[in-house]
Amino acid sequence: MRLGLRLRLTLFLAALLLLAAGLLSLLVERGIQDNQQARMEQELAQQTRMANLRIRQAYYSGSGGDPQEFLRRSGRQLAQELYAYGGLPLTLYDMGGTVAGSSLQDGTGAAPPAGSPASELLGYALDNKVAFTESDGTLIYLAPLEGPDGQLGAVQLQYSLRGSEQFRQEIRRLFLVIGGGVLAAAFALGYLYFSRIASAVVRLKGAADRIRRQDFIAASPVRRRDELGELGEGIAFMSRELESGIGAMERERRNLQLAVDKLQALERQQKQFIGSISHEFKTPLTSIKAYVELVGMYKDDPELLGEAHRSIGKETDRLYDMVEKALQLSSLERYEFESRAERLDARELLEDVAGRMRGKAEKFGLRLELELRDAQAWCDRESLMHMLVNLIDNAIKYNRPGGFVRLGSRAEDGWAVLDVEDGGIGIPEELLERVFEPFYTVSRDRSRETGGTGLGLPLVRELAAKEGGSVEAGRRAGGGMRFTLRLPLADGRSGE
Repeated sequence: MRLGLRLRLTLFLAALLLLAAGLLSLLVERGIQDNQQARMEQELAQQTRMANLRIRQAYYSGSGGDPQEFLRRSGRQLAQELYAYGGLPLTLYDMGGTVAGSSLQDGTGAAPPAGSPASELLGYALDNKVAFTESDGTLIYLAPLEGPDGQLGAVQLQYSLRGSEQFRQEIRRLFLVIGGGVLAAAFALGYLYFSRIASAVVRLKGAADRIRRQDFIAASPVRRRDELGELGEGIAFMSRELESGIGAMERERRNLQLAVDKLQALERQQKQFIGSISHEFKTPLTSIKAYVELVGMYKDDPELLGEAHRSIGKETDRLYDMVEKALQLSSLERYEFESRAERLDARELLEDVAGRMRGKAEKFGLRLELELRDAQAWCDRESLMHMLVNLIDNAIKYNRPGGFVRLGSRAEDGWAVLDVEDGGIGIPEELLERVFEPFYTVSRDRSRETGGTGLGLPLVRELAAKEGGSVEAGRRAGGGMRFTLRLPLADGRSGE
């Protein structure tokens, strides 16, 4: 059986009210019961104190003598007096467990019947303890009875519980009557209120069905100042957007050929990038090879061995990362690095790169100089390492014997500026821009000598652009080249 929205909401409200009323009635009944018990205990304790006072008073005002004999002689009269004063039936027992007096009978000298509630609790009372039990709607309460020289016996009080139980039953009945009336009224009012909500939902569903049939609407099907009204406005907005989008799809169809052309161009770029990244595999291998040769030449130099071990480890890790990224790019058909920009200390990074490339520079008889100032770049670490290693590798390749490679860093006009200078053979002024074109080489003979393929500098420019920066080439006044890499400063930024 399918229940409508309005009936389900109304039933849910009724269940909540029923639960609240049930919990409230339980709490009220528990509070009444606790209050009744406290009052009962207070009244029984008061009656016990009154019995002790009256018996001691009677003993001292009489002839005195043996307390037990006094209790057996005056017990019946004292029991009647205490009953008349306190209104609770009571029985007085001597220390032998014999009834000395009772408001429930005329005679004395009988013990409570064996197996009765009083007989079971009497031993506790004669042992100077308070004991009580419930039997047939009556609370039987026994307490020690104090005499002039210690315990005189015990007093038994009977407290009827029927009045308290009747009061609680009346409270339960009132809760049922009033709760039932409130529940019925809430059900009726809730059904009327939720009917309005359900009607609005039905109109919204009708509007959605119209949109599914491409019968678009211009205005909201409901007029409300709540979430349903906002939903109606959202459906109307969606309808207008869908109508507009279908028109745009027709225009996009005409642009499909242009998209195909762009995909073909992207394919060519992908192939070019694969060639470029493959070229980059040579850089770490070159550094590793140089350190291997140095270690072979200076086997007894522990400092060189330690440096070689660290650098070869770094280059091996970088080579592994490059291979890993190349495989990922191939499988995902994404021919660009995933850039994870972070705050990088340019001084620290250049010192690291210098340590890696120092072996290769020394192999070619070149000095590697550092002129570093603080600059915090915002860039992907791996991309920046690729750019620096390519620029330094070019400066080493196209240098003169006994020359130098100088690395610099500084902060300038919102940029982190990194310079790579060399005193090498340089590039003609008119060819400075062309060196960033893929596969372009200034001199085929020079490229054959150094092993250059014309992919390093184009890769540097591409990576710099992806990081929001740029790279420029310029001639030094004293000969050689200066490549200037500009990257955004990291001031005010934080990594994700």
